Amino acid sequence: MKKNRTLKKAPLPYLLFVVASVGLVACNLVTKPQQAAIATNQTENKAFDPTDFVDVFIGTDGKGKTFPGATVPHGMVQLSPDNGRTGWDWIAGYFYPDNVIAGFSHTHLSGTGAGDLYDISFMPMTKPAKRLELEGGPKQGVIASHFSHQQESASPGYYQVMLDDYAIQVELTAGLRTGYQRYNYAADTQTGVVRLDLGYSRNWDKTLGSSIQIIDEHTIAGYRKSTGWAPDQRVYFYTRFSAPIKDYVIHKDGQPNAGTSHQGVAIAGQFEFDLSQSKIVEVRTAISSVSIDNAKNNFLAEGINKTFEQTRNEAKQAWKNELSKVEIQADTDNMRQFYTAMYHASLAPRVFSDSDGRYKGPDGNIHTSSGFAKNGEPRYEFFSLWDTFRALHPWKTIVDPDRSSQMMTSIMDHYKVASRLPVWNFQGNETDMMMGYHSVPVLVDAYKKGLLKEDPKDILDAAIQSATQQKFGLASYQELGFVPFEERKWNVSLTLEYAFDDWAIAALAKDLGEDALYQQFTKRAQNYRKHFDPQTGFMRALDQQGEFRLPFDENAYHPEDYCEANAWQYSFFVPHDIEGLVTLMGGNTAFTNKLDTMFEVEQSMDDVPEWISGYIGQYVHGNEPSHHVPYLYSFVEQPHKTQALVRKIMDDLYTTKPDGLAGNEDAGQMSAWYLFSALGFYPVNPVSGHYVLGSPEINNAVLNLDNGNTFKVRAENQSDKNVYVKKAILNGQELKRIFITHQEIMAGGELVFIMSPTH
Repeated sequence: MKKNRTLKKAPLPYLLFVVASVGLVACNLVTKPQQAAIATNQTENKAFDPTDFVDVFIGTDGKGKTFPGATVPHGMVQLSPDNGRTGWDWIAGYFYPDNVIAGFSHTHLSGTGAGDLYDISFMPMTKPAKRLELEGGPKQGVIASHFSHQQESASPGYYQVMLDDYAIQVELTAGLRTGYQRYNYAADTQTGVVRLDLGYSRNWDKTLGSSIQIIDEHTIAGYRKSTGWAPDQRVYFYTRFSAPIKDYVIHKDGQPNAGTSHQGVAIAGQFEFDLSQSKIVEVRTAISSVSIDNAKNNFLAEGINKTFEQTRNEAKQAWKNELSKVEIQADTDNMRQFYTAMYHASLAPRVFSDSDGRYKGPDGNIHTSSGFAKNGEPRYEFFSLWDTFRALHPWKTIVDPDRSSQMMTSIMDHYKVASRLPVWNFQGNETDMMMGYHSVPVLVDAYKKGLLKEDPKDILDAAIQSATQQKFGLASYQELGFVPFEERKWNVSLTLEYAFDDWAIAALAKDLGEDALYQQFTKRAQNYRKHFDPQTGFMRALDQQGEFRLPFDENAYHPEDYCEANAWQYSFFVPHDIEGLVTLMGGNTAFTNKLDTMFEVEQSMDDVPEWISGYIGQYVHGNEPSHHVPYLYSFVEQPHKTQALVRKIMDDLYTTKPDGLAGNEDAGQMSAWYLFSALGFYPVNPVSGHYVLGSPEINNAVLNLDNGNTFKVRAENQSDKNVYVKKAILNGQELKRIFITHQEIMAGGELVFIMSPTH
């Protein structure tokens, strides 16, 4: 046991150093908020606060895989409780049906199928420690505590819970790169204990090395290095306690060690505090992917004297600004669903660079964000592109174009370092999770909407590099026009998604006057046709000779020719050429009948993978590949079927319960689908700049746009039975087409839906 007498006092200049942090944090958390429009609306309706309608527990049960802890919009820190178990249900660290907490860690994933992170895990306690046997925990048990939801609450930027076994109330809040914890011990507790377990790992995560340094009686620092979903994860931390450390012990791989500096695989520190003067201990931690010094700089940048309440209020204000970009009126449940969806859609991608712009790059070296060097902009990571190219990124181009532009710079920074565009980057690594080169449509969409700060020719070069690789089935795709099933699983999906990405390249090449490239990639974009079998009407797997795989079952999920889907779901994935797909399937009537059958054929429960959920017939809303499919009826003169379906999905597959998401939240895509659909339109082709009309679930909405304009949506005769659109009126003129354009939204105006119980 190392005694307090060996600890040095924090130097006086350090304690007196004050950063003018409120303005700094505000500029970090909010990128060009629509201040004038928001201020006008708040003056007219002072009581309106969108954070009141966010329920952060939605998605923490069932398939959602979200976390309930404290963070700010696109924040580097996600400070949240962990139940201490391993398993699919605990992918995000916390699962609502559980009743124990084993710590509060600073990094979490929102709604993915990957179990990783849980870095820098603190646990307040009293002696003696209580150990519980938990799935995936160490043999000696896990230091944990029981809790109940009756003594747990959370809101954007804040979380609190009572740890029953220790009688400690825990509160969490967060800044952009810092986590704040406040522990309130029971009145009769004389000594408080805080445990920091850098060896804590669950699911895919594995600790490779860790370190704790005792800097002074209030301060510790160190790092945790790990592997898992991403191979090279580095989290450096700098922590300051509000009370002086009275006593401490450091365990290295389970054994106590003396000294003030400790390195090993699994380092854990147990720190004791005298509670005779105050029962409250606050713990503030900043993190970095670069170094301990950078973690300290992040700490200082947000204000050394910042209090817990200041930080909580700033986090709440940041969320209020973020969510006020869209102000809606709807029934209470729909208000909760909408603003919770906006909250989830503002968690990723997230800031990865430090306050000085530096970050750990995909090559393992330290880099400075080019956006920071030019304009003080951060580097973003965690681009879940297979999911988010569909709706999340188009959503951000409307409600958050400035941050969207910064994200495009981050994508190109990845390309400059890694020599290829990201597929799914995470913690300074490329994971190559899922498929496609979906950075391309995201970049091209941003270019077409005027949001690119990069030279578009550089974008084209990067896109072509992705499309001409020899990996991921692309060699065969370029030679044969398809990916054969002998070569790779998900082969049909690969061809179809490559074809869409190729269409995006062709669109960019056309705009830049590169006719040869335009012709080349327009032809490649038609490769989807090679998989279509006119006998069955489905997209089917091909062998190297171009023959269809036998036997074939359109309802089956094995063999895995389709990525987390079956033939029903992927046979409609041609968002760039729906007219061509309709023709392939025999015209409007045959196409309509095919869609009807898809929504009618029952889903067999035999051998259904985990991710098949939220289904209507063979349509699966719990996963992304068929998110656009309900809107396809509008392309074959059956818009009433689109209208009925999207309302059914919103009503049945989104609820305000903890299991209120039909599938993985997937870094905002599940929520973005709801946000668009609730407003009455959706980007079927997310590079077209067109939003196909559906059936709005809100009564009124005001989009407070960054350019100072407002775009209003109004649904007359709105009710749960009036799901059909009798007519749609844009700026006083009845629409005779099935879509509105991005330009029409950004110009401001009003879209009115006249709702009806019949079509």
